[in-house]
Amino acid sequence: MEFELTRSQKEIQKAVKEYIKGEFKREVIEELIEKHQFPEALWKKAADLGFIGIHYPETCSGQGLGLLENALVAETLCAGDATVGAALTLSGFSSGALLRFGTEEQKATWLPRVAEGEVLSCGAFTEPDCGYDLTARGTTAIKNGAHWVINGAKDFVVNAGPLAGFYIVLCRTGDDAKPESKGLTLILVESDRPGVSIRDIGPKTGFSLMHCADVDLSDVRVPIANTVGKENRGFFHASEIVGENRILLAAQAVGIAQGAYERTLAYVKSREMFGRTLSQFQVTEHKMADMAAKIEMTRLLAYKAASIYDAGRIDTKMCAIAKMCATKAAVEVSNEAIQLLGGYGYMKEYEVERFYLDAKMSEIMEGSQITQRDTIAGPIFGKKGRRG
Repeated sequence: MEFELTRSQKEIQKAVKEYIKGEFKREVIEELIEKHQFPEALWKKAADLGFIGIHYPETCSGQGLGLLENALVAETLCAGDATVGAALTLSGFSSGALLRFGTEEQKATWLPRVAEGEVLSCGAFTEPDCGYDLTARGTTAIKNGAHWVINGAKDFVVNAGPLAGFYIVLCRTGDDAKPESKGLTLILVESDRPGVSIRDIGPKTGFSLMHCADVDLSDVRVPIANTVGKENRGFFHASEIVGENRILLAAQAVGIAQGAYERTLAYVKSREMFGRTLSQFQVTEHKMADMAAKIEMTRLLAYKAASIYDAGRIDTKMCAIAKMCATKAAVEVSNEAIQLLGGYGYMKEYEVERFYLDAKMSEIMEGSQITQRDTIAGPIFGKKGRRG
């Protein structure tokens, strides 16, 4: 088994770092955060450089690479800045549904627009009071001639807002299907369809630059041709996409932890106490060693999960393990960073408090730690179709 990245993968990391060095200006980022404004200019620049949709085929404006390369981009961006990095990384959120299950027409219509920084993509799976039980969907799609008529509501939809191009909506299409997981379908809904409306959920503590809103669908008519994948197989399709999203969040979390670690290391090397720098105290050395170990362990988990996915095997257990462990480590590392910086850890100037908030947000997205444990336990105890 080879653990070393290839030359081309290292070159991707280097290119992203050069982009960060040239474009991630502190004063610009601070203004964006103050206004809770999506980093549109940075997003378009990243798209121009090929960092968005790097795993799309070349015919869809991608580079024909894998999820591992996409994870490397995510990790590096979030190490550069957790908040901006997350917004850029998730600009193609759930577009994997089109990549894996979409028709050639759907791919050709939408994936280039995502990769080129023209629109954001959205996965509309969760609903009020349902959490991550994907089978408990109240949103319905009923056939009417050549169209689906969709009614329902989705909550906490990432990227829902003025830049959204489309929503991948999980709908109930078979009321009598047994089990319930067989009566769901993924349907592509263009953001400008009549009957689609959004309700902003307000400022967030973490990932503050990303649009996130509730989406209401009232008698929304879309062509049957907008069906993504097979009818009544939406639960299984969505489960695979959630797995991909979890790998990406794991990579983001590794980057967030790395960014907090690097800022802490710079601080303890320069901060003096009792005639020595903090880095010269053994307790500091041990804390930094623990942080480094957690980052490296979870990095390997994220890379392994991405490599398995690229090999064509959907391992929901591994996706959940990577996401659970990486996001937990990001919270712990960034929390330790605040402790080591002391009072400065709470100051925005030193950034680690923001890394902590973004780490906590990454821990919640695509299922909390409880949801991940439930997903991991399913295969262990032979419980097929475990929800989440």
